[in-house]
Amino acid sequence: MTKPVAHIISHTHWDREWYMPYEKHHVRLIKLMDVLLDVLDKDGEFRSFHLDGQTIILDDYLQVRPDRRERLAKLIREGRIVIGPWYILQDEFLTSAEANVRNLLIGHKDAKAFGPVAKIGYFPDSFGNMGQAPQLLLQAGIRNAVFGRGVKPTGANNTVADSAAYESPFSEMIWRSPDGSEVLGILFANWYHNGMEIPADEEEALHYWPERMANAERFAATPHLLFMNGCDHQPVQTDLSAALVTARKLYPGYDFKHSNFAEYIEAVAGAVDKPLTVIEGELRSQRTDGWGTLVNTASARVYMKQENSLGQVLLEKIAEPAVAIAARLGLTYPEHLLDYAWKTLMQNHPHDSICGCSVDEVHDEMMTRFAKSRHVAESLAQDSLKFMADRVDTSIFDDADVPFIVMNYAGIPRTGSVGVELEIVKRPLGLSPTEIYGELEKLDIGGGFVVDEKGNIVEAEIEDLGVRFNYELPDDKFRQPYMARRLRVTLKAEQVPALGYRTYAWRRGSGPSLETGTMPVSGKPGPFALENDYYSIFVNRNGSLTLTDKETGAVYEDLCVYEDVGDIGNEYIFKQDGSGQALTTRDLEAEIRLLPGSSFSTTVEIVHRWEIPAEAEATLRRETTAMVHVRDRTSGRSELKVPLVIKTLVTVEQGSRALQISASFNNQSKDHRLRALFPTNIVTDVHYADSVFEIAKRPIAPAPEWVNPSNAQHQMAFVALDDAERGLAVANIGLNEYEILDDGRNTIAVTLLRSVGELGDWGVFPTPGAQCLGEQEVRLAIIPYSGQAKRSEAAKEAYTFQIPWVSVQTDIRKGELPPVRSWLVWSGEHLALSAVKRGTDSGDTVVRWYNLASEQTELVVTPSGEVAEAYASNILEERLHSLRPDEDGKFRVRVKPFEIVTLLFDRL
Repeated sequence: MTKPVAHIISHTHWDREWYMPYEKHHVRLIKLMDVLLDVLDKDGEFRSFHLDGQTIILDDYLQVRPDRRERLAKLIREGRIVIGPWYILQDEFLTSAEANVRNLLIGHKDAKAFGPVAKIGYFPDSFGNMGQAPQLLLQAGIRNAVFGRGVKPTGANNTVADSAAYESPFSEMIWRSPDGSEVLGILFANWYHNGMEIPADEEEALHYWPERMANAERFAATPHLLFMNGCDHQPVQTDLSAALVTARKLYPGYDFKHSNFAEYIEAVAGAVDKPLTVIEGELRSQRTDGWGTLVNTASARVYMKQENSLGQVLLEKIAEPAVAIAARLGLTYPEHLLDYAWKTLMQNHPHDSICGCSVDEVHDEMMTRFAKSRHVAESLAQDSLKFMADRVDTSIFDDADVPFIVMNYAGIPRTGSVGVELEIVKRPLGLSPTEIYGELEKLDIGGGFVVDEKGNIVEAEIEDLGVRFNYELPDDKFRQPYMARRLRVTLKAEQVPALGYRTYAWRRGSGPSLETGTMPVSGKPGPFALENDYYSIFVNRNGSLTLTDKETGAVYEDLCVYEDVGDIGNEYIFKQDGSGQALTTRDLEAEIRLLPGSSFSTTVEIVHRWEIPAEAEATLRRETTAMVHVRDRTSGRSELKVPLVIKTLVTVEQGSRALQISASFNNQSKDHRLRALFPTNIVTDVHYADSVFEIAKRPIAPAPEWVNPSNAQHQMAFVALDDAERGLAVANIGLNEYEILDDGRNTIAVTLLRSVGELGDWGVFPTPGAQCLGEQEVRLAIIPYSGQAKRSEAAKEAYTFQIPWVSVQTDIRKGELPPVRSWLVWSGEHLALSAVKRGTDSGDTVVRWYNLASEQTELVVTPSGEVAEAYASNILEERLHSLRPDEDGKFRVRVKPFEIVTLLFDRL
């Protein structure tokens, strides 16, 4: 009989920042790496060390120890330090689909600069795992996944069971994506520390190994047993070789091997002699009691999630396509700056960072990183758009006109309200800036109007902004300060092409009259009724909304009632206060007024003047200090009240299916959670949430094992419920937590704010910053649609809602580009455009889509110019096989259900 093999894998799980600020962790990292290099150099029996699957550790180490680069690289080339495939160990559900891809791309790129890339799908501590991970991994040449959370592999009391109540009886399983991609999954059934601090002393070893061996054998499907020699920030075990000599002496019935993941996984794959359970899609610990999913990190420090959402959209939906287009037109491609912006953003994506479950110093530094990444992305995007705009033919306008370009970076044609600031007249600063200011201030600019590329008058509002200082930074001379007379133009941009632009101009004078009517509004001060082509809304006296979908006739009532409850949990876990009472605005009369608007956009302001408890009772401080588990806390809410004034703006735009909602408030209360409620009254057992490269289908009712009163879930851009006839989606920007309430109405509850005062987990770490006191603002959109068949269309509206319009002023000139153009003409039912960028290692233009539906569809790409070469690709942007256009010049690709498709073109 073959002896069981104990695979000892040395590692450290490196949380870059968490219960200490980054630099304090950084100091410990330098010490660990110094020791590791010495151990590997001196001890030939210490075969290898797994560097936690993230290459950022190399950057952080070499930032302080640049002199050790070659010594480090030599050990990597020899396979003794195992690196990659990620840049950081991200939280998968709080980082966008494209951020997960950039994480793989940059991880591979950085690892290759040192040596071989570990083809290990490493997710040791992710707070749940995305359903499309197997497809992403396979496309990156990785045929396995090693993870620590998401499934329950064993029965009660660690007994192996074939019961259907658990996902798998073993720590080995097959993990399948919605598209059918499969990888070998390895769960850390005994966590990633079951082989830490192995004793070299014989007496200690006799106590150490028996229980650990039994636990490993209990869960293993093969004789190959995994022992992880390390843990969070665990120093290198310098006497491991001696400890393994002791183990071999005491337990000759086992083969103790200082191993690595590649060898261990190959051994497991070759030894499996029984069917493994197939687990499908998302791994979110749903077959548990519900207290350990860590899902409420999605609502910890909401302000950070909002910044992350904006930063991701700015990079992947605006800056990357902008520089790709500009590069095709001749601008030097700034790969180094894009990498820097992405890396800076992704430094905020580790699970203990983006999840908001660290000490305050960590999250303060994160806000600086968000700003740094944003500033780089904004510069790249604006420079690239200006470069493109300078090549657009604007000679169609009069010499005195002021032309500007409106760019739509969404994947679908778009109509909406766009605000543009224009400099009508500018003067360089001379010896007397005050005189220049006065001269410009006296100019009579007469309002003016807006025309499109055909000379047609466009609906617009013109606002005189007066005189303002500005400057230019030419590439070939010193800075150029000036004063300019400025206008703000708000126009209705109609049918701006997908990933394309339309050219407009401001023109002096009054122009012919434009008969546009006014936005349909009824009612006097108080409740209002508004409508567009898609829906009508009625604003009730309590500030809630009643929406009627004109296409289906469905009526949705009581939308956007606010709910507030006490939260005596921590950054990881929500726990309602002991009173169990929920406060709402349902019976609170609101102040309602119509704001000045236009014929194409109308906004109603709704003000709720509310009072809520100031904080939890003093009991919570004792429960926190005494480390009472969240689920066992009982503290109620204080009788002291503080004001909570919520100002909600509800905007109806002509031509838009999305009813836009923004709410702002000054939070002065602690220990509470604020949500917006959207009853659907749709009878269904399932709902749908935007996730990583998929619309995830999730049950509304939890599993039988679930006991947590809360059943919150993750979302990206939206959550939706539908049946065959009607559907309602609620879109968001950076609001990653929702719950479908068991209230008989299938109400969508979106978390707007969660205020708590401690980190949680293994110690007592106060986090006053997590109370999120001060000014807050949130953005949502309600999107009604005509049932299941149109779910993908609603999703595209939600994605578009997240992408801001972009504009740039230009000059009158002859140009090679037409006044209106789409840079990517494509079609495909149920397909969503995910990325348009320049290839990492080539000059190819990378375009990625994914199929939102469970049915096959066809992608049709119509080149806007001559395409010499086109290729099918993968997540790593590698050329797989060439594509040929049909006789009509179009490229057609069959796309499987839920498939992620990447194509490469030599030009757009």
